[in-house]
Amino acid sequence: MSTIRKSITFTQQQDLWIKQQIEKGDYTNDSEYLRDLVRRDQADQQKLDELRSALQEGLDSGISDKTVDDIWREAEERHAKENA
Repeated sequence: MSTIRKSITFTQQQDLWIKQQIEKGDYTNDSEYLRDLVRRDQADQQKLDELRSALQEGLDSGISDKTVDDIWREAEERHAKENA
Protein backbone atom coordinates (compact mmCIF):
# COMPACT_ATOMS: atom_id res chain seq x y z
CA MET A 1 0.00 0.00 0.00
CA SER A 2 1.44 3.34 -0.95
CA THR A 3 1.60 6.21 1.49
CA ILE A 4 1.08 9.93 1.11
CA ARG A 5 2.91 12.52 3.17
CA LYS A 6 0.74 15.26 4.67
CA SER A 7 1.54 18.32 6.69
CA ILE A 8 -0.82 18.91 9.62
CA THR A 9 -0.87 21.79 12.09
CA PHE A 10 -1.88 21.26 15.73
CA THR A 11 -2.34 23.54 18.69
CA GLN A 12 0.17 23.19 21.53
CA GLN A 13 -2.50 21.47 23.61
CA GLN A 14 -3.21 18.95 20.85
CA ASP A 15 0.49 18.29 20.32
CA LEU A 16 0.93 17.71 24.05
CA TRP A 17 -1.96 15.26 24.03
CA ILE A 18 -0.45 13.27 21.15
CA LYS A 19 2.95 13.23 22.88
CA GLN A 20 1.32 11.95 26.09
CA GLN A 21 -0.26 9.06 24.18
CA ILE A 22 3.15 8.17 22.78
CA GLU A 23 4.84 8.49 26.19
CA LYS A 24 2.24 6.14 27.71
CA GLY A 25 3.38 3.56 25.19
CA ASP A 26 0.09 3.38 23.33
CA TYR A 27 1.77 4.51 20.10
CA THR A 28 5.33 4.72 18.81
CA ASN A 29 4.98 8.02 16.94
CA ASP A 30 2.57 10.75 15.82
CA SER A 31 1.76 9.04 12.54
CA GLU A 32 0.73 5.81 14.24
CA TYR A 33 -1.60 7.72 16.55
CA LEU A 34 -3.21 9.65 13.68
CA ARG A 35 -3.63 6.52 11.54
CA ASP A 36 -5.35 4.83 14.48
CA LEU A 37 -7.71 7.79 14.81
CA VAL A 38 -8.56 7.58 11.11
CA ARG A 39 -9.18 3.81 11.33
CA ARG A 40 -11.48 4.30 14.33
CA ASP A 41 -13.32 7.08 12.54
CA GLN A 42 -13.77 4.85 9.51
CA ALA A 43 -15.16 2.05 11.69
CA ASP A 44 -17.48 4.45 13.50
CA GLN A 45 -18.72 5.83 10.18
CA GLN A 46 -19.39 2.28 8.93
CA LYS A 47 -21.45 1.54 12.04
CA LEU A 48 -23.35 4.81 11.63
CA ASP A 49 -24.06 4.03 7.97
CA GLU A 50 -25.34 0.57 8.93
CA LEU A 51 -27.56 2.07 11.63
CA ARG A 52 -28.97 4.65 9.22
CA SER A 53 -29.64 1.91 6.69
CA ALA A 54 -31.43 -0.21 9.30
CA LEU A 55 -33.51 2.77 10.42
CA GLN A 56 -34.48 3.55 6.84
CA GLU A 57 -35.38 -0.10 6.24
CA GLY A 58 -37.61 0.03 9.32
CA LEU A 59 -39.28 3.23 8.18
CA ASP A 60 -39.77 1.85 4.66
CA SER A 61 -41.34 -1.36 5.97
CA GLY A 62 -44.41 0.49 7.18
CA ILE A 63 -46.59 -0.08 10.21
CA SER A 64 -46.65 -3.57 11.68
CA ASP A 65 -49.61 -5.35 13.21
CA LYS A 66 -47.26 -7.25 15.54
CA THR A 67 -47.24 -6.56 19.25
CA VAL A 68 -44.14 -5.37 21.06
CA ASP A 69 -43.91 -8.83 22.65
CA ASP A 70 -43.98 -10.45 19.18
CA ILE A 71 -41.23 -8.17 17.93
CA TRP A 72 -39.13 -8.72 21.05
CA ARG A 73 -39.50 -12.51 20.84
CA GLU A 74 -38.51 -12.52 17.15
CA ALA A 75 -35.48 -10.37 17.91
CA GLU A 76 -34.38 -12.71 20.71
CA GLU A 77 -34.81 -15.74 18.44
CA ARG A 78 -32.83 -14.07 15.65
CA HIS A 79 -30.10 -13.10 18.11
CA ALA A 80 -29.92 -16.65 19.47
CA LYS A 81 -29.58 -18.10 15.95
CA GLU A 82 -26.87 -15.59 14.98
CA ASN A 83 -24.85 -16.37 18.11
CA ALA A 84 -25.29 -20.14 18.11
